[in-house]
Amino acid sequence: MKREDLRNIAIIAHVDHGKTTLVDEMLKFGGLFRENQVVEERMMDSNAIERERGITILAKNTSTYYKDTKINIVDTPGHADFGGEVERILKMVNGVLLLVDAAEGPMPQTRFVLQKALELGHRVIVVVNKVDKPDARPYEIGDEVLELLIDLNASDDQLDSPVVFCSGRNGTASFSPEFQSENLEPLFEKIVEHIPAPEGDEKAPLQVLVSSVDYNDYVGKIAVGRIERGTIYTKREVEVCNYHTDTRYRGKITSLNQFDGLAKREVQSATVGDIVCISGLDDVSIGETICDVGMCEPLPFVKISEPTMEMTFSVNNSPFAGREGKYVTTRHIRGYLFKEAIKDMSLRVNETDNADSYNVCGRGEMHLSILMENMRREGYEFMVSTPRIIYREIDGVRCEPIDRVYIDVPQGFVNVVMEKMGIRKGELAEMKPVGSRTHLEFLIPTRGLFGYKTEFLTDTKGEGVMNATFDSYQPEKGEITKRFTGSLVAHEDGEATSYGIFNAQDRGIMFVEPGTKVYTGMLVGYSPKGEDLVVNTCKKKHLTAIRSTGADEALRLVPPKKFSLEEALEFIADDELIEVTPKSIRLRKRILNNSERMKQRMSSKN
Repeated sequence: MKREDLRNIAIIAHVDHGKTTLVDEMLKFGGLFRENQVVEERMMDSNAIERERGITILAKNTSTYYKDTKINIVDTPGHADFGGEVERILKMVNGVLLLVDAAEGPMPQTRFVLQKALELGHRVIVVVNKVDKPDARPYEIGDEVLELLIDLNASDDQLDSPVVFCSGRNGTASFSPEFQSENLEPLFEKIVEHIPAPEGDEKAPLQVLVSSVDYNDYVGKIAVGRIERGTIYTKREVEVCNYHTDTRYRGKITSLNQFDGLAKREVQSATVGDIVCISGLDDVSIGETICDVGMCEPLPFVKISEPTMEMTFSVNNSPFAGREGKYVTTRHIRGYLFKEAIKDMSLRVNETDNADSYNVCGRGEMHLSILMENMRREGYEFMVSTPRIIYREIDGVRCEPIDRVYIDVPQGFVNVVMEKMGIRKGELAEMKPVGSRTHLEFLIPTRGLFGYKTEFLTDTKGEGVMNATFDSYQPEKGEITKRFTGSLVAHEDGEATSYGIFNAQDRGIMFVEPGTKVYTGMLVGYSPKGEDLVVNTCKKKHLTAIRSTGADEALRLVPPKKFSLEEALEFIADDELIEVTPKSIRLRKRILNNSERMKQRMSSKN
């Protein structure tokens, strides 16, 4: 049976190519809002961090209508660190809209996600977006997409993908870049015509593949997936099984919901092709199949790429512990991390020998920094270590993850990029001119990229573009020097003074300003020399009849450097930690006592 009244599509594209904006306009065209209704921009980016950064982090489901056809839309992340979200979501759809910027063309993450879709045999509609940009080159982009499809071994059917030219911002589409129609009707026509309708026997035994899991404090776990065959009913008992293991258990469906616009609508039943949210199965996990009782036939599940990086999250034990956070105990931190691991398949949380610490594994610095940012915004206080890569033993050889890095820079910056990549054990894989810029590809150990993003932007004066995707595991490449600067460490507890900072700033760049509370062992700056220095930023000027405190006003202080979480992760050395609270991001030494730290350093040298 074909469900001609239904289409399931995913939108895949690179960061900032306009996915979420286009979805906004598709919802408006589908009549989900009144003409005079005030609608927030980028409605699908519901997470505060998504709105601030202008990126999509979490895959989200919505639906709209075109004539008599319901169109389920999945807006997926474009950043490589959230690839785990992309991979599993593609199992729920029958086709994809490949959204490409009319000026930038296909980007590395476009390639990564598209390859996954092609492997699943999905049909593709190429949407060239932002055709109203002054530097748009729509015809060339069409050729670049075709080259990409050939390169990824697309089938003949996939190579024959239709192209639609859009302006997501204006809510218009056409089949030619020369003009735009009044609305998105050409795009919707092509979706109904080109994307296959879901097929399956609605009377056959039930099969629902769980593609994602949400969590709600009121109903517990919520399984989200597409019905492959059969019909599902609320208040019925079902059996859950796993393709890779012999796990089987029974449960009762307490409620059933479908996506209707940006909301969920409760239904009593759903059938083949429908994307549903199922409550009542507390032990369900991603990749399992929900079946009728006694009719277990598990479906194979796309393998999620493994994490390549880990960090240690632990309870804050600094002198300022508990002053700024609402949730500060081991129980609070453990609960949050394990709940997140249920929802995010790319995240792994493991216990450690220390009851106050947990190893958290993820796909990249951005992936883990956004987890940390969400925690601090919700009132959590904790410490994190420097990121570490996850090694694997292959045929008795210790191997490390290697990334393929795509770099586009003006020609004048090629030498500095080549030099920095060489220091970090990067090997040049490809180099070609693209107009006035140069495209470079390197194979580099994942750990070689730690701390390089900020340096790269500085080296290229903000004009360089860098993207990385996981490539393979290769034998360990040897030692890489991560940082060439030393830390300026606070000498004593107290409050930083203008006089103390003025005397210390000759040693390097400061992180603190007058009035900042500091403690022994806290980092208050960095030194261009490669060694740590202890400085006293709390030092006060002794008062005499001639020299008064008013003289402090004449002291010239250099503005301090403020770190974001990602920059802090890039900066810290192995013997340092980041103290994260809802109000502050502080950098500190693992061993706070200056003399103890010196003794340990001397003993390690011997």
